[in-house]
Amino acid sequence: MRVLFLSRRFFPAISGMSVYAQNLLEQLVGAGHDVTMVSQYRDDAAGTRVYGGGPPPAVPGVRVLGRRSLGEEAFAEPGGADFERDIDDMVDTILAEHARAPFDVLHAQYGYPNGWAALLAAREIGVPTVVSIQGGDGHWVGSCCETHRQAMIRVLEGADRLLIGCDSFAQEVVDRLGVARSLFTIVPGAVDVRQFRPVEGRAPGDAVDPVRLFYHGRVDRRKGVLDFLQALAMLRQHGTRFAATISGIGPDLDAARALDAELQLGTRFSGYADYDAAPALYRDQDVFVSPTYAEGFSNTVLEAMASGLPSVSCTAVGVVDCLRHDENGLLSEPGEVPALAENLRRIIMDAPLRRRLAETALAECRRTYSWEAVGRQIMGIYAEVRGTRPGTVLDPVLPRTECRFRAAPHLL
Repeated sequence: MRVLFLSRRFFPAISGMSVYAQNLLEQLVGAGHDVTMVSQYRDDAAGTRVYGGGPPPAVPGVRVLGRRSLGEEAFAEPGGADFERDIDDMVDTILAEHARAPFDVLHAQYGYPNGWAALLAAREIGVPTVVSIQGGDGHWVGSCCETHRQAMIRVLEGADRLLIGCDSFAQEVVDRLGVARSLFTIVPGAVDVRQFRPVEGRAPGDAVDPVRLFYHGRVDRRKGVLDFLQALAMLRQHGTRFAATISGIGPDLDAARALDAELQLGTRFSGYADYDAAPALYRDQDVFVSPTYAEGFSNTVLEAMASGLPSVSCTAVGVVDCLRHDENGLLSEPGEVPALAENLRRIIMDAPLRRRLAETALAECRRTYSWEAVGRQIMGIYAEVRGTRPGTVLDPVLPRTECRFRAAPHLL
């Protein structure tokens, strides 16, 4: 089968989307499919600082076409980011590749702008579309402005299959955009359990003194990084010992550094880490902390589970589908810093609790969240839609309205 995968972000940009794409591409190539990836990327100073940036690297067995998001990079110009320019570029690229060698299915990662671009291309070439709905699609895109609300609704109702990571996230999209729940197929997140694994000879949940607390991912207040620092300050006030590391880059890295300095916490900021380096980072820590406000499905939580670390997180969309309080993790309400601090205190002070949570999470991760199972499910969906024609007459004209993301596209 010839597959076009349209990526919103790929390495060297570090995000859950990059990890998802890398693992899915490996599964597709391993199954013998002919795969082309078209990936957007930022190469301006602002975009690179937030994401990491530059053209996507080669992927074994995949034809990789990087498309610089010049419209998005124009965010500081009058009118802000020109998403439409980038969409036109993606459509033109897909059409040219299809003319070179026809595709059987188009798979877009992210509903807008990529899913919209895939549907516009499918309208021209009559190929079925699969769209993976990611975190930003449900939590922000569509509730931001009428342009993107209309685009998301048309993508959700026009795609041949919609993939989403979990029930709680699907319900959020339904509640925000008023579409039918029956449109969605649940395809859970997954983790490469060969790469992410516990330290050999060390029992899950074991820790050094002081216990090492680890935040890894996008450094963003919406992921709870500032709440984490406030909770650490509470631990310090009560005399609880710890060592803390924040790994990654993102829009609130400077704010996090400034808050850490103000609170005199001495947190280690380890900066950008590529995907190949991530497994070793987890194995050098004791407890994973993700006080996030919302996820599509948390790749980092799965990576921590697979690495034998207990997790402290929140009762947030995309987390509650894989973590349950006091069973395989500790959860508090998003933004409730005192409750977060109490969960951190518990997991630092209670070694049997750490071991029980870590052992339960590891066993569940190995049983449920392997990429082999998820890859088979996605390829089965490709087989179901192959040979069908897009079933919806698509109105390609969207209203043009003001949107906060035109001035700050890095938040998408």
